[in-house]
Amino acid sequence: MGWRVKISHVTRFDYDGSASASYNEVRMTPLSDRGQTTLERRLVVRPSAPVWTYTDHWGTIVGVFDLPAPHRSLTIESYARVDTSAAPPLGVPSARDDLRAAGGPVGELLRPTPQTAISPGLAADARERAEGLDAHEAAEALAWHVNERIAYVPGATGVRTSAQEVWEHGKGVCQDMAHLTVALLRAADIPARYVSGYLHPRPEAEIGEAVAGQSHAWIEYWTGEWNALDPTNRTRGGEAHVVVGRGRDYTDVPPIKGVYQGMVSGRQEVVVEVVRLA
Repeated sequence: MGWRVKISHVTRFDYDGSASASYNEVRMTPLSDRGQTTLERRLVVRPSAPVWTYTDHWGTIVGVFDLPAPHRSLTIESYARVDTSAAPPLGVPSARDDLRAAGGPVGELLRPTPQTAISPGLAADARERAEGLDAHEAAEALAWHVNERIAYVPGATGVRTSAQEVWEHGKGVCQDMAHLTVALLRAADIPARYVSGYLHPRPEAEIGEAVAGQSHAWIEYWTGEWNALDPTNRTRGGEAHVVVGRGRDYTDVPPIKGVYQGMVSGRQEVVVEVVRLA
C-alpha cells in the first residue's frame, strides 16, 4: 500500500530594488514513473507569466519562464498531488562485471563529476568495502557507511561542496550525503544517480494533517533496474519520498536556476508543506 500526498512549495524572492528582467528554469514538479503517479501538478508564477515545460535529458520536468518587465519580487508556487508506493522487493542484481561495462545513459552515471569526485584513496576504500558483495549488498554497505561517517549539520556546507570535502569535514546535509554515496558507488563500479524531491518528515502524522516538509536528496543505483536508497535516513526510498528530478549531481536538478538584471542583493523565503491525504 502507498500514500497519497499533497505538496505545496512556495519560493519568494524580494529584491533590494527593481529587477528589470529575469529568465528562469524551475524543477519543482513531481514526475510519474515506476512507484509514483502524479495526479495533479500546477506551477504558478507571480508576477504572472506564461510557463513552458519540457523534459530534460534525465527525465525531469522543467518549467521555463521570462519576466521582461521590471519587478521588485518574484514568487514561484508549485502544487501537486502524488500517489507514492512502498519500496518494492529487490530483484536479482546483474553481475558486477555487467554493471561495470554499462553503456548509454546508464554508463554516464559511472563517471565522476566535479561534485562527486573523490581521492584515489577513498575510491580504493569504496572498492574494498564492496568486494565480494552483490550490487544490493554493496550499495547498502556504502550508503550506511556514509550515514555513520557524516553528521547531519545544517549550514555546514553549500551547494558547491564536493563529496571529498564532505568526507574530510565529516558533516553536511542530505545533498552532501547523496553526493558522497553516489561517488562511492561509482568508484565501486555501480552506476548511481542523484535524486531530488520531497520527504514527508513525520510518518506518524494523522491523515489530513499539514506538516512543514522539506526538499530532500537521496540516490538510486542500477542493478538492471533502479533502486532507491536514502543515506541520510538509513532507509530505502518509499511512501514518504516524492521524486522531482534525477541527474549526475545537484547541478542537474536545482529547484530554481536563472539570471536577472538589476540589484544584486535580496532575500529568499522558502515554505514547503506536505499533507498525507490517504
